This record gives sequence, C-alpha cells and structure tokens, in this order.
Amino acid sequence: MTGESAPTGELDDFDGLTARYQRELLAHCYRMSGSVHEAEDLVQETLLRAWRASDSFEGRSSVRTWLYRIATNVCLTNLEGKPRRPLPAGLGTPDQPAGDALEENHEIAWLEPVPDAAVVVAERDSLRLAFVAALQHLPARQRAVLILRDVLRWSAAETAEALDTTTAAVNSALQRAHAQLDERALTEDTVVDELTESQRSLLDRYLDAFWRKDLDTIVGLLRADATWDMPPFTNWFRGSEAIAELIGNKCPGGVHDMPMIETTANGQPAFALYMRVPDGHFEPFHLQVLDLDGDLVRHVTAFFDPRLFETFGLPTRLPADYVPVP
Repeated sequence: MTGESAPTGELDDFDGLTARYQRELLAHCYRMSGSVHEAEDLVQETLLRAWRASDSFEGRSSVRTWLYRIATNVCLTNLEGKPRRPLPAGLGTPDQPAGDALEENHEIAWLEPVPDAAVVVAERDSLRLAFVAALQHLPARQRAVLILRDVLRWSAAETAEALDTTTAAVNSALQRAHAQLDERALTEDTVVDELTESQRSLLDRYLDAFWRKDLDTIVGLLRADATWDMPPFTNWFRGSEAIAELIGNKCPGGVHDMPMIETTANGQPAFALYMRVPDGHFEPFHLQVLDLDGDLVRHVTAFFDPRLFETFGLPTRLPADYVPVP
C-alpha cells in the first residue's frame, strides 16, 4: 500500500476525491462506530481534514491509504469516552418469554444497520451485522487494529504507523482482538454467498406471511431456535413459537395491515415494515435485518428507528391501497 504513488492532481479535485472514496470510507467509519449516522459525519470530518492538510501530503503513501489513516484517527477521537453500541441480545441478559412487557431504553446508543447502497458491495463480508456487533465488544484501538489488519489487509508496520504505535503493540492488540471474537465464533468470513432460488422463495413467503399475519407460516420459515431482537427494546426472544407469539400479541397490525418493502442492509436481506394507521395509509414501523441459515431464518433484528427509512431511501408513507408484491 505505502508503495503506491499518489495520482498527480488527485487532491486538487476534491469533488472527485469525495466521489471516489466516500462509500468505502463510510464502510470503514461504520465498522468503527456502529452507527451509519455517525459514520456519515465522520466521513465528512475526514474529507475536511484531508482538504485542509492537502498541502502537506508528501506522496509517501497512496491518497487512499492517507485517507484511511485520517479516518481511523477521526473515529478513535470520536469514540473516546463513549460506550459500545450493542444489540439487545448482546446486553448479557437472558431471552424472555413473549408475554413479558416490552421495555424501551432510549438512553442506550444502539447499533444501527447500514444500507448496502451506501457502501462498497464488495466489502459486505466485513459488514455483517453480527460481525459489526462483535467489533463493538472490542476497545476502540483493538477494533482499529483488527479492521486495518484483517479487513483492509494492512501490514503490521503500516498499522503501527497509522496508529502511532509499535508493530509489537499492533500484533499484541490483534491477538487479543482475535481471542475475543473467537469466543463469539464470529469472523468477517461469516458472509453467505448470493441468495439461492430457494432463499429467494423464502423471502417472498416471509413478506406474504406478514401481510396476511399468518403466524403458522412465519413459524415454518424460522429455525426452531431462531432469535429476535428489536432495539430500542431491551427484550430479546428465542424460539420460533416465542417469536410468533410476540408478533401475534405485541404487534398492533392485523391482516393486511403490515406491508413490507424488500431492501438490503449489511450485506443481508432486509425488509422495511409499514403499519396501517387509522386514516388508512401506512407509515414506517421498523426495519428488519434477516440472518439466513440455508432455507430458514436464523435471526431477525427489527430496528425501531424511523430515521432509517430515509437513510435507506425508503418511502415515508405508503397509500391505503398499497399491496406488497413478492
């Protein structure tokens, strides 16, 4: 990386620089922060610092490597004193019966999903929701080391230079980071290939089952030990029957009240679920990110954050006569 030469005049075309690197820098800042909204701000800060420092760029590395160094340190500064961003299942609390009261906690800064359209698709293997959630268990500098070494494939020397430390410290931090991720059996390589025809059929049936609020079909599409969480609610649930009971008793919509629009997040299938309101039209309810295991759903995280609909480029309302088409 450090052997690459800087393209002549690349820093003079700031708009071109932004267009060329913004999506991959967003992925990098998202991995570090766990928040797509924070990541957007961090990328802007990175590019602003790069523009201000462009006269001092000496060309000893590529512009791309230089930008990643700036972005990493912008992220580390941003993370100082901040708690990690969890998902409910990562709080260390046991799963709960579906009949329990739902408990919201808006004081927790929850992990957020990222739209595939906003990042480099080729990097989706290191953007899986479970992997980014696992990264959140690492101290910030360990997180940076693991991302630079394992995701970006930087050498120990390049990583040490970027973080103003030694190669020995980098290797030690990487070893500790690997040990923590091994405890959770998670790596960046837990990505699945492109969806199979049967998985496409599964997603079509999943959308239709929610539209009809067909709990039996929903149960049949989930693994028996499937899990479900939904920040900002701290509760999480295990088992297809418990999940069906949750949807049946806690979800306010009835038959033909819950259309969904398919999208993708973190390199995974996702659905934006809308809810019918009294005057008949549909408004955003939550965004589901699905983790598939073969032809069944292994885990669902339903994000109750209306800002995500705009972030994902989704409609802010659907007309009363809207009917989802698989």
